[in-house]
Amino acid sequence: MNGFRASLWAETLKMRRSKVPLITAMGFCLTSLAGGLFMIILKDPEAAKSLGLITAKAQLLTGTADWPSYFNFLAQAIAAGGMILFSIITIWVFGREFSDHTVKELLALPTSRETIVAAKFIILAVWAFVATLLVFGVGIVVGILVVIPGWSSELLRSSFVDIVGTAMLTVPLMSFVALLASMGRGYLPPFGWAIFTLFLANLSVILGWGDWCPWAIPGLFGEIAGPRAELLGMYSYVILTLASLIGLAATFYWWRSADQTR
Repeated sequence: MNGFRASLWAETLKMRRSKVPLITAMGFCLTSLAGGLFMIILKDPEAAKSLGLITAKAQLLTGTADWPSYFNFLAQAIAAGGMILFSIITIWVFGREFSDHTVKELLALPTSRETIVAAKFIILAVWAFVATLLVFGVGIVVGILVVIPGWSSELLRSSFVDIVGTAMLTVPLMSFVALLASMGRGYLPPFGWAIFTLFLANLSVILGWGDWCPWAIPGLFGEIAGPRAELLGMYSYVILTLASLIGLAATFYWWRSADQTR
C-alpha cells in the first residue's frame, strides 16, 4: 500500500509540474467554444454569411440553435476529439519515461511494476474525468452566454450521462495506446495507433458495423449516428470491455517482463 501511494504521488507530481494538463485543458475547452460558435451561426445565418462563416457546415454538425443540439455536439466532440486528446494524455503518462530516459531508474525501483502501471492508469482516468467535467462546465457557461433555447433540468441530467458516459467508454480503450507507448518506447507508435483507430471507428460506422467495433462504440453511445438504443446492444459493451481488458492485461504483462537495460 505504501508503494502504491508513493507511485500515485509521484505520478501526480509529474502531472502538476508539466504543461501538458494546461495544454490538454485548452484543447478540451475549444470543443465547447466551437459548439458556441456554431450556435451563434445558426441563430443568425444571414449575419454569419456576411462575416464569411459557413452556415451549411454548422447546420450539418449541430442542426438547430438549441440546448439539445449543443449538448449533442459536445458528446460527439468528446467521442471523436476525445479519442485524440485522451491518447495524447496517455502517451504522455506512459511514453515520457522513455523520452526522458527515466524508465531504467523507474523499473529498477523496489516498487512493484504492477503498482507503477496501476498508478499511471488511475492518473489517466482521473485526468480524463476532470477534463470531461471541464468540457461540460465550460459548455454550460458558453451556452448561457450565447442564449440558446431548450434548457431543462431533465436535459441537463441526460446530457451529463451522454457526455461523461462517452468519455468513460473511451478511456478504457486507451490501454492499447499505453501498451504501444510502452512497447514503442516513445510517442510516434501510439499516436499512429490513435489515428488508425479513429479512422477504423468512422469506417465501421459507415459500413454499419460500428456496434461490433470497440473504438466506434463510444461515438455511437454519444448518439453520433442516431439514438444509441437503436445502434448498440449489450454485446457492444461486452466487446468494448473485453477489448479494454486485453489492452490492460497486455500493458501490465509488458511492464512486468520489460528489461530495464534496453
